[in-house]
Amino acid sequence: MNRDFYNLRHHTQEILLQLITYLAQEHFFVKPKSSFIPFPNPMTREEQLQFCRQCQNRRFDAEHGLVCALTGEVAAFEIECPDFSEDGNVKLQEANGRFLAPLSELRGEQNLPLGLSAGIIAGSLGAILWGVITVATGFQIGYMALAIGFGVGLAIRQMGKGIDQIFGISGAIVALSSCLLGNFLSVIGFLANQENLGYIETLFLFDYSYLPEVMMETFSGIDLVFYAIAVIQGYKFSFRKLGEE
Repeated sequence: MNRDFYNLRHHTQEILLQLITYLAQEHFFVKPKSSFIPFPNPMTREEQLQFCRQCQNRRFDAEHGLVCALTGEVAAFEIECPDFSEDGNVKLQEANGRFLAPLSELRGEQNLPLGLSAGIIAGSLGAILWGVITVATGFQIGYMALAIGFGVGLAIRQMGKGIDQIFGISGAIVALSSCLLGNFLSVIGFLANQENLGYIETLFLFDYSYLPEVMMETFSGIDLVFYAIAVIQGYKFSFRKLGEE
């Protein structure tokens, strides 16, 4: 009986061992289904540009962006470019996992006159709105300075595409000038209502020799804080964000 029990136990162990081996092979080991290696998927445009931006044969085209200087066309290779020639002077920057164009190409897209014009227009519109709201409510709302600083900076950024410091300095100057203009237009509005004159008429009749004195009388300490924030925003938001197309 002991021998029968031994044989039964031995047979049971063999069955369990075979079962464990089968489960391990099915669930923990990957068996090769085929020796066929599929052909890689074609590259996306962004993946191709990672090579193009480091190639000596690159050329910027206003309509298509980076193109091959040899063919005049956008990249068409799927795995690697046979004409690739690495430019050792190019150091690509990376932000949020995205490769950016060299600074020389970004600077080539800058347009200070256009950005400055857009900032002046945005600041002037903000100053007019500031004057209208102040005269309509009878209160000078300092938060308008914050909106002007943001609007000026955003306009310069969108139209100027600048990365150099001159864009930030321009944004700060335009933002401060627009805030002062908004205060001045508020004064003109109050004078026009007081004298029953038109706003344009008041602008021409106003004695500008009294302008510094009038501006000082309407100036308060809190205005300095709002002006400072507007200047900071005008400077900060005037720069193109790295990573923008």
